[in-house]
Amino acid sequence: MKHINVPPIWLLGAVLLAWAQSYYLPLGLGFGAVVGGLLGGLLVGGGILLMVLALIEMRRFRTSIHPHGQPSQLVQSGIFSRSRNPIYLGDLLLLAGLILRFDAVLSLPLIPVFAWILEKRFIEVEEKRLRFTFRQDWARYEKKVRRWL
Repeated sequence: MKHINVPPIWLLGAVLLAWAQSYYLPLGLGFGAVVGGLLGGLLVGGGILLMVLALIEMRRFRTSIHPHGQPSQLVQSGIFSRSRNPIYLGDLLLLAGLILRFDAVLSLPLIPVFAWILEKRFIEVEEKRLRFTFRQDWARYEKKVRRWL
């Protein structure tokens, strides 16, 4: 069950819900080509960029990228010097961008719901593990770098 309880599965579920809402229940609502297309594309691209930068940095330090894995290093450089959770932030940007691209106006509440799911199911658990594993380094890092932005 641990292998299916990962953020990409939750993200896929949220994206599918947004797509289904836009396809089956559009109600004539939309963001328009500029907002939906341009801004949606920028958010999707920004989300992917954040995730790639974070994965590169984690690979550079040879630490686990799996949310249930045991980290071998506390990565504090690169994108992690700006956000403690750049991959999750990337997931949120990706979801928001796809909602805009799909013209899924009624799906906008999925963004804070998905953020809450990430926070409760993954971030809090990971931060507890990091706090226990890296103690003083984590305490300094937590004070210096914000959780999201």
